[in-house]
Amino acid sequence: MKKVLEVKDLNVFFDTYKAEVQAVRGVSFDLHEKETLAIVGESGSGKSVTSQSIMKLIPMPPGKFAGGSIKFNGEELIDKSERQMEDIRGKEISMIFQDPMTSLNPTMTVGKQIAESLIKHQNMSKAQARKRGLELLELVGIPNPEARIDQYPHEYSGGMRQRGMIAIALACNPKVLIADEPTTALDVTIQAQILDLMRDLQDKVNTSIILITHDLGVVANAAHRVAVMYGGKIIETGTVDEIFYNPTHPYTWGLLGSMPDLEGDSDEELQAIPGTPPDLADPPKGCPFAARCPYAMKVCENHMPDYFELSDTQKSACWLLDERSPKVEPPESAKVGGSKRDEQ
Repeated sequence: MKKVLEVKDLNVFFDTYKAEVQAVRGVSFDLHEKETLAIVGESGSGKSVTSQSIMKLIPMPPGKFAGGSIKFNGEELIDKSERQMEDIRGKEISMIFQDPMTSLNPTMTVGKQIAESLIKHQNMSKAQARKRGLELLELVGIPNPEARIDQYPHEYSGGMRQRGMIAIALACNPKVLIADEPTTALDVTIQAQILDLMRDLQDKVNTSIILITHDLGVVANAAHRVAVMYGGKIIETGTVDEIFYNPTHPYTWGLLGSMPDLEGDSDEELQAIPGTPPDLADPPKGCPFAARCPYAMKVCENHMPDYFELSDTQKSACWLLDERSPKVEPPESAKVGGSKRDEQ
């Protein structure tokens, strides 16, 4: 499959009055045509900074690229000027932001916000852009688009605002769609509808999707591959089946163990991961999860392991996979993670 996006050894740091915060440290991944890659991790792991770096939306200063490469269709994005990026954003790479209420312009109708990118990137007239806007609102499931196109964001419900954001993001049939926690503020029914919609649109317009989320339930039903991120690093990657049925990193075990089992005992306590994420203003020398890991060894604290290749598609950065390490089985709470996945 053709690679649409290649991120290699990306480092993104922020200068603060106290210290330099190393938000993203040596992150590498590929995104293929018509693929959905989920980047998963808890708050502060570096997921959103990674996605905003691809769009070059990191404010500089205080942010800075401290090394690495981001290639879109073989072209380096880091070297591009702001004007060059304006030609790419919205047209080639689009983003659905976490909170549609703050991302949509409250002073403009939703129809005008869709038309903006069509007029700029597709050279459409206002009439053509309006007609396409109606088609997009219908495509994303907005009822009565003829009336809704002239309404303002505050006149939309939360789910409809998210659909409006998706319509704007898809207006120019982008090659890559980055969805940053697209279902966080929505109820479960609307979440499912938004994820179904993104899958349907992917089939219709051949878009590749990067899904940023902390919710493994969303990942199970929406992604092809998963990158698990912690402490500014990607610590495990694999297909959805590999991550759910054969997870190898203790942090991934912890994420799976903290998922509620809807078919199990309702009185069963969720398995929280004890401790707090590392301070990236003073990042640990070794594995970022070592301080919270019940299986941590001395080597984990002092040396970050290289990736252990487990298959053509799965790799994990954990010293437990070294042949010299004691053999540790995943806890029962992580083993049942696979059974929670809906069959597709």
